[in-house]
Amino acid sequence: MTVQFAAASQLAATQENLSFFGNDTWWLILIKAVFCFAFAVVSVLFAIVWERKVVAWMQLRIGPNRHGPWGMLQSLADGVKLMFKEDVSIRRADKVVFVLAPIVAAIPAFMAYAVIPFGPADDEISIFGQRTAMQLTDLPIGILYILATASVGIYGIVLAGWSSGSTYPLLGGLRASAQMISYEIAMGLSFAAVFLYSGSMSTSTIVTAQHDRWYIILLPVSFLIYVCTMVGETNRAPFDMPESEGDLVGGFNTEYSSIKFALFMLAEYVNIGTVSAVCTTLFLGGWRAPWPITTFWDGANHGWFPLLWFVIKMQLLLFFFIWLRGSLPRVRYDQLMKLGWKVLIPVSMVWLMLVAAVRAMRNENWDFGKIVLYVGGVVVALLLISLVVDVLRDRGDRDGKAAEGGGALAPPDRFDPMAGGFPVPPLPGQQAQPVPRRRSRTQAQLVGAGGPEADGAEHTENTEDGDA
Repeated sequence: MTVQFAAASQLAATQENLSFFGNDTWWLILIKAVFCFAFAVVSVLFAIVWERKVVAWMQLRIGPNRHGPWGMLQSLADGVKLMFKEDVSIRRADKVVFVLAPIVAAIPAFMAYAVIPFGPADDEISIFGQRTAMQLTDLPIGILYILATASVGIYGIVLAGWSSGSTYPLLGGLRASAQMISYEIAMGLSFAAVFLYSGSMSTSTIVTAQHDRWYIILLPVSFLIYVCTMVGETNRAPFDMPESEGDLVGGFNTEYSSIKFALFMLAEYVNIGTVSAVCTTLFLGGWRAPWPITTFWDGANHGWFPLLWFVIKMQLLLFFFIWLRGSLPRVRYDQLMKLGWKVLIPVSMVWLMLVAAVRAMRNENWDFGKIVLYVGGVVVALLLISLVVDVLRDRGDRDGKAAEGGGALAPPDRFDPMAGGFPVPPLPGQQAQPVPRRRSRTQAQLVGAGGPEADGAEHTENTEDGDA
């Protein structure tokens, strides 16, 4: 009876209270909706300028410094320039879908801000004499609403690639859909661990549940998985395969120009702000002030100050996106899919089972030492099993190659990158031919005069002919 009473008390304590929402007048709802839209747009303008300045600083270049003070109006100038550029009309494109695709990609990106809490729901602020919460609305399934809006936005990219009537945009749209499916599964599994700890899918309740400890401390694996998935979900470097200019020219937006191209860029940066806001809400305490500040300042989480802490955390995550783009090269598409399906999804599933087991043990009032012992034993057992499987698999591969080569390791197959008519990278187990070194002018003169380099050149040619 005691255990059942404790479980019932915990369920009642974590049950969300959404009575703060739905009581505002129509003009106050309109003001809050306009604020959410303006917050997203201003965040995009700031993120573009900040990205250019940070990447220029990392690469020892001069960033934007012409438009506005310190170049702060560079993104606004880019938007005006795109609006006045020529709007190219594609003859083979599906006109209606071609025009609607950027709109479909941009609108869902703004919708997620409707359930993002910028401040505590029970500590209302005053707007023109009306008391209201610093959140447009909230839902019992607010996180599922965010996932739904993010999933709808991918239709704009897929339709843009299909309606362009060109090969490269179509490939970019297909890559975007496959990438979204691969990484949204792991993202949903990382959210499930947060649901288990908070007991709710409401965004305001999740932030309230982090009053004593943020979930980045309690659920570090879920945080790392979400960080990887949010980069893949927004098609940002190093996971920007749907629009990689190295092999797809521009991907899904190759045939777009003028304001339609600007809408795709707007949707991308708004999505970056959305996933950063969701990460702040779920793992970084939301609008709560950091720990050292709350120890000596009781009013840090009241009034308009929660908005300040939320913006600071969100901007730090935006800097993380910029740092990745300026530091890491683009991965191959097979590496991207392997990371999603063979690493992130299995790890998130195992981590979710461990979190569920820990929560069940805590609800049954198990001792903390026993919980650590059992969970640690399971983790060690999984690591040992994976180590044994890797060792046996590598030994089997070596034995197979030795059997094929007559008792010795068979040399790797020679790889021709132009065998299919276009250059491709080598697959695992294949070895590309070494690129011949270009002789300098002095070496060429020595070879022509019959110098010591001539014998080496003839020897190299004879060796290559013998190998052939």
